[in-house]
Amino acid sequence: MTSTPRLIGRHLLLAVLSLLTLAPFAWMLTTSLKSIDQVNKAPYLLPRQFEVGNYSKALTAAPFAHYYLNSVVMTAGIVVGHLVCDTLAAYALARLRFPGRDAIFLGLVATMLVPAFLTVLPAFDLVIRFGWYNSYAALILPRLADVFGIVVLRGFMKSLPQELDEAARIDGANRMQILTRILLPLCKPALASVAVFSFLFAWNDFLWPLLVTNDDQYRTVQIGLSVFTNKYGPWPNYLMAGTVIAAAPAIALFLYLQRGIVRGLASTGVKE
Repeated sequence: MTSTPRLIGRHLLLAVLSLLTLAPFAWMLTTSLKSIDQVNKAPYLLPRQFEVGNYSKALTAAPFAHYYLNSVVMTAGIVVGHLVCDTLAAYALARLRFPGRDAIFLGLVATMLVPAFLTVLPAFDLVIRFGWYNSYAALILPRLADVFGIVVLRGFMKSLPQELDEAARIDGANRMQILTRILLPLCKPALASVAVFSFLFAWNDFLWPLLVTNDDQYRTVQIGLSVFTNKYGPWPNYLMAGTVIAAAPAIALFLYLQRGIVRGLASTGVKE
C-alpha cells in the first residue's frame, strides 16, 4: 500500500501540474476582462474592474458570427464523417475475417507516423483539380476519415465478445443490423472519444482552412482570429476576448464528455 507521505507528495505534484496547466487559461480569461490600462500597467491577475464590453468589441471588430457558422458547418461535417467512416472501417477490421485484414490495419497505423505536412500539398492539389477551392467541400471532404478514430473503435470492438455477433446471426440479423443494433450501443464511450477528438481537431484546425479558403465567406473562426490578431495586436484585451470566444465551445464539450473520453480510451487498451 502507498504510504501517506508518498500519497500527499503525489497529490501536491498533481496540484502543481494542474495549476501550471490552468494558468494560461486563467490569464486569457482575466485579460479579456481588463481595460488596456490594466493590462499594460497592472501586474495582478484579477481585474479591478471587469470590462465585459471587450467581448462586444471583439464580436463587432470582425465577422465572428459568420466565422462561427463556417466552423460549425465544417466541424459537424468532419465529426459525422469520422463517426460513420471510422465506425465502418473499424467494424470490418475488428469483426470480419478476410485476407490481408491485419496487413491493412498495420498499413493504416503506419500512416500515423507520416508527418501531416507531407500530405497537405497532394491533398491541396486534389482540391484544385476537383474545383473545390473556396467551398465547404474543400473544408470537409478531404478529411472525412481518420486513422486515430479507426484505431480507437477497432480496439473497443475487439474487446467485445464474438458471441454477440453469433447470437445475432442465429436470430437472423445481417451484418449492418449487428453493427447498428448490437455493437454501436455498446461502443458509446469509444464513439464519444472519437467525436470529441474529431471536434477538437476540426474546430482548432488552422493550416488546412488557411490553404483552401481566401475570403471571409468560408473562413473559419481560427482564421478569423489570425486576421483579428493582425488588426488588434496592440490590444491584448480584445484579442484575448476573441480567443475566449473561439475556445469556449471546445472547452465546454470536453468538460461535458470527459468521462466518456476516459472510458473510451481506456477500453482500447484491453488485451485482445
